[in-house]
Amino acid sequence: MTSGDYLPDEKAPERAEIDQMTGPVLVEFGTPWCGHCQAAQRDIVPLLAEHPEVRHVKVEDGPGRRLGRSFRVKLWPNLVFMKDGAVVRQLARPSAAEMREAFQALAAGAVAGAS
Repeated sequence: MTSGDYLPDEKAPERAEIDQMTGPVLVEFGTPWCGHCQAAQRDIVPLLAEHPEVRHVKVEDGPGRRLGRSFRVKLWPNLVFMKDGAVVRQLARPSAAEMREAFQALAAGAVAGAS
């Protein structure tokens, strides 16, 4: 999957599948036409390259999309950092520094409340 490819609703995993994933996972919600989502790629792509152990699931979001609603996504991009099915952090429209910190926390296995 390239940084521009969002899984459409019909190909997106179910929440139960996401919750059963082991290890570090980043679930990214957004759309290809969202300017904030496009701008965030300049930080997300290199961070993923620095952390090849993080599984990346990039899902197109929108009204009525069940997976996004299950994570209470309201703003894009919305990044959900998970480890072994538990949310480590959740960030909406994060800064580069917030993303870097979340990747480091995920790599370290630190569990903190969602924001």
